[in-house]
Amino acid sequence: QVQLVESGGGSVQPGGSLSLSCAASGVADCCQAMSWYRQAPGKERELVGVIRMGSGVTRYGDPAKGRFTLSRDNAKRSVYLQMNSLKPEDTAVYYCNADVVNWGQGTQVTVSA
Repeated sequence: QVQLVESGGGSVQPGGSLSLSCAASGVADCCQAMSWYRQAPGKERELVGVIRMGSGVTRYGDPAKGRFTLSRDNAKRSVYLQMNSLKPEDTAVYYCNADVVNWGQGTQVTVSA
């Protein structure tokens, strides 16, 4: 079973930046792709971005394009989400995902003045 441990959430003012980290452990052949999703209160969970761990190819959801950047460290089986120019509407619980079926516990990101 894959364990995903997220870190780096918190509170920031609009226009600020935050960086999230997610480290995978528990299964030797994890992970082909790691992703970040987010869920705001009363809304469905949505894709922030996904990165292929082998190639580094990324794909972003619409809210993240141009502001968020994914990176990975294969040796650490970790993925990172750099979030810039944050807006109040980015406020959500951010979840790490690995290979579709494995989820982290979530980390809160709050953007407010």
